[in-house]
Amino acid sequence: MRTLVLIFSVACLLSLSSCATRVVAKPATVTVVKTPPKHYKIVRVKGKRYYFWNGKHYKKTRRGYVIVRV
Repeated sequence: MRTLVLIFSVACLLSLSSCATRVVAKPATVTVVKTPPKHYKIVRVKGKRYYFWNGKHYKKTRRGYVIVRV
C-alpha cells in the first residue's frame, strides 16, 4: 500500500509540471488621432471600412483613429 501511494504521488507531481514556457511580448506603440483631417477618403478593403490620408490607412475606434496595415 505504501508503494502504491508513493507511485501515485510521484505521478501527480509529474503531471503538474508543465513544459510550456512563458512568452512576454512588448506592446506596440499605437498612434491615436482624435479627429481626421477634412481631406480624408473612405476606403473599403475586403468589406471593412478604413479611412485613408497621408498615405496611411486608419481604423475608427472608440478613442479615435488608429494606424493599421491593410
